[in-house]
Amino acid sequence: MTAAVVLINSFEVPAADAEQFIAAWEQTRDYLETQPGYIDTSLHQALAPDAEFQFVNVARWASAEDFTAAIRSPGMREASGGLAGYRPHPALYRAVRS
Repeated sequence: MTAAVVLINSFEVPAADAEQFIAAWEQTRDYLETQPGYIDTSLHQALAPDAEFQFVNVARWASAEDFTAAIRSPGMREASGGLAGYRPHPALYRAVRS
């Protein structure tokens, strides 16, 4: 059995775009949660207004393969279109200690 993976995706979002970004993130989340292997996700906002990354998404997936299939799925481009203007910094991680 493949171990679950964690997506950590930091976004560069101007402060003035916070509400627009959150709405676009929610639309993308709503699509991804219908995909095989999706476990859960949460969006975090920086407390400091000058933080390099105002938003960080943390999502759990059953496997890297499930995540890759989801982001390559036919509906993903439309679902995530609202995020196109915000530079993402995504990477998949696996736990090595707890």
